[in-house]
Formats: sequence, structure tokens, C-alpha cells
Amino acid sequence: MPINMIDFEPPQETVPRNQVDDATRYRDVVVEPHKPPRSTSRYLFDIFAHPGTHLDILRHPDDLWAHIRTWARETWKDPVLPFLRRIRTAVDPAVRFAVAVVKTVTGLGWTALCLGIAAWIVGVQFGWSEAGVVACFSLTMVVIGALFTIGRTNVAVELSLAPMRVIVGQSALASFDITNSSSRRQSSVRVRVPIGEAAAHFTAPALASGESFEDWVAIPTDQRGVVTVGPLITYREDPLGLIRREVSWTDRYQLYIHPAIAALDELGTGLLRDLEGRSTQDMSNSDLAFHTLRDYIPGDDQRYIHWKSSARLSSVSGEDEFMVRQFLDTRKTHVGLVSDLETTHFASDEEFELAMSCAASIAARTVMDGMDLTVLCGDQVVVRPTSNYALDPYSWAVRSERSLMGEFERVRDRAGDASMAVIVTGSPTPLDELLRGRTVLPYAIPMVVIRVAMGRKIALRDTGTFIELTVGRLDDLPKALRGGLI
Repeated sequence: MPINMIDFEPPQETVPRNQVDDATRYRDVVVEPHKPPRSTSRYLFDIFAHPGTHLDILRHPDDLWAHIRTWARETWKDPVLPFLRRIRTAVDPAVRFAVAVVKTVTGLGWTALCLGIAAWIVGVQFGWSEAGVVACFSLTMVVIGALFTIGRTNVAVELSLAPMRVIVGQSALASFDITNSSSRRQSSVRVRVPIGEAAAHFTAPALASGESFEDWVAIPTDQRGVVTVGPLITYREDPLGLIRREVSWTDRYQLYIHPAIAALDELGTGLLRDLEGRSTQDMSNSDLAFHTLRDYIPGDDQRYIHWKSSARLSSVSGEDEFMVRQFLDTRKTHVGLVSDLETTHFASDEEFELAMSCAASIAARTVMDGMDLTVLCGDQVVVRPTSNYALDPYSWAVRSERSLMGEFERVRDRAGDASMAVIVTGSPTPLDELLRGRTVLPYAIPMVVIRVAMGRKIALRDTGTFIELTVGRLDDLPKALRGGLI
């Protein structure tokens, strides 16, 4: 029986609306009608009205509370949040003022204030005139102390630190300049300059309009570390120290105190003495170090075809054959310098400081020789630093629980193209751990271990996979490296 094409209806397919694409539009499909999303409030109503159909959500209270919180945000977002923002905008200045007032009261001032209030309550309750006298005296002293802090300080302040980086034992100064920027005479103010955990106090005299007061303070640099200087603070307080109002004028500055370093000879005596880079055994299609000739492969750069050799080979074989130049890859000097900070790998704090000095000496000399350097010292990682920043990681270094194996993995990830890896560690470090760490590094990267051991003589040991150098003093490092190990 012939098919009536008019009565024939092809089967139709129902496709969800979110799955309709350009190809689906040209097919004979029925698009699922759009259903508006169910609100969170309606969803919660269905849960409590028909708990039997929502057993999954009732078995997980955390999901139920998440829906409740969403419903609360949707319900109160429009009417409540703008109202709360207006309240915050209105009360914010008052809150700031109240906080500033509370901060001006010192510990002694709070003691006097609480004593006065307590004495006043006792005097009123029990009729003690003596308690009333104590209350009157205490509260009067607090009020008088507040009067001493009234006044505005109109000055221009500059705080400078010179130099920003020093070696242990070198001098460092923090100087400041206070200028009266108002048209009236400025009364005497007190100045405080925080230096690390301590602070230097000064008294600036009364200044006429445009007059300046300068002074300086020496910063102790007898210990390696980072010292925070500033901000410069001017303050007013009463003679009893009950009320003090402070104003900060400058930013904080950091003084880097680098470890002591030794003067090393030029590095790379036996490793890296070239201008364009050192040749490796890795083949390259375009470089400076010519290696050999090879057959032409489609895709090779025609600029490197050796035409004389190609013509000679073609005349012998009778066919068109080409020879191209093969080069050796050259790389610029790159030293990966790792400092071990693991607490158990150092016998004493003095040995740890010696290790930091040895590592800093190598870093300084590497940058001075124009080599690329990657410094890994705890959380500090510096790649290709300049001479100003190469030693900063050693100012932050402290003994920690960081494992040495983790440092080997980091130098592999951060300096995988290094020409050499230098590891600085202490005397208790096990040799087995160094051997395991050597397996983490690529075989093409030579490794040198500098083991610091207080009081020991210079020693050299070749383990077969790396060279270990032992030094007992900082002065031994130049002698040990004079043989061209690095």
C-alpha cells in the first residue's frame, strides 16, 4: 500500500531546552517548554509540606541548612541590606572617633579611671567621704591628662634609612626631618622611632613657621636579620602618662642585615669560562658551536645547508643530496644555590650562621661574575637577582623543619636548566640523604655539597655522584674553592 506523504508524520524527539544547539534547530524535534526555576522558599515549603518525597535532603541536615541560609539571603537581601548600609555609614564616623579616644588612654590611665569609678560607687553606696575624695582625685587627673593632648600638630616629616642593606657589623643610620608647615609657631612635640622590638625617643623643640629639626639614630647591626624601622610617630601625653595621643607620619622601612661574606676568586675556573655560553652534549639545529654534518631532512632550515659538501656528495652519487650543519647546544652559566635550613642538620647556631655566610659568599661572587643565579633559601626564592637583592634571602633565613629532600625537588623544578647545583648544609647531615637527593636532580647537572663543620680542617671527598667540600671557618672557603670546583 503506497504511503500517503501528506498523512505521514516522522517521529519527533523531545530535547531539553538547555541542550538545543545550531544542529538541533534544523532537525524535526520538539523543544521542551521553558519551566521557570523554583524559588528557594517554594522548595523549602515543599520539603516541610511533603517530607516523604524529600527523604534525601532530610537525611543530610547540612544541605537543608544551606537551603535555609540561601532562602534567608534571598528574602532579606533587598529590604535589609540597604538599611544596614545606611546605618553603618551614619555611625562609622562616631565609631572611629570612639576607637581613637579609647586608644589614647594608657594602661595607667585605665587603672585610674576604673579606680575613680569604683571609689565613686563605694562612696555613694556606703557614704564614705574618703572614697569620694579618691574618686574625685582620680577622675580629675584623667580629665587634666586629656587636656594635655589637645592640639593639632602641623608638621611635614621625612624618615630616611641609609643604607638599606648592610653586612653584619657595618653602620646603618635612620635620620628624620621635622618641618613646621603651618603659619604659626609649633609647640614642642615628642618623637618615637620604632626600631625592631625597641624604639628611639626624641624631643623636638618648638619650631617657628618653616623651621626644621633634624636628628638621627644608629641602628645596631651586630646580628643578621631584617630590622623594621618606622613609622615615625609624634605623640603628646600628660606628665603622669595617663593619656597619650599618637600620630603616624611615615611608612615602615626594612633594613636588611646580610651575613658576613668572604672575598672569593672568580668562579668557573674549570667549568664556565666563555662569552656566549658553554657547550653541552645536546644536539641543536641552530647554535654557535659547530659539531658535524648530517643528511638533510625535510623541514630543516636551508640556511644551514653546507653547499660544498652537498655538491661533492651529489656528484659522487649522481643524485641531488644535501648536507646540513649540526650544532651543539650552548647554555649560559646558571648556578642553583640551595641553603639547607633543617634544624637537625646543624650542630649549633654558630654553625648555621657560618653556613649562611658561605652561601651568601658564593651568591655574591656568582652575580659579580655575570652568571645566572637561582637562590633557594627557605620560603625565599630569587631568580636571576641583581647585586642589590642577591643576599636578601639570607637575611630572612631561620632554622626550621623544612626537609632537605623538599629543597632538592624545588631546585629541580625552579632551576632544572642549571649548569651546577650547590648545596650548603651542616655537619650532622647524613650522607645517605644527600645521595637520595642527588637522584632527584637531573644527571646532567653536576652537584657540589659544601658541608659546614665548626673547627674542622678543609676536606674534599668525591662520592662518585657529587663532590663534597668541608670547611670549618669562613676564611677556609676561598682556599677550598681556589681549585676550580665551582
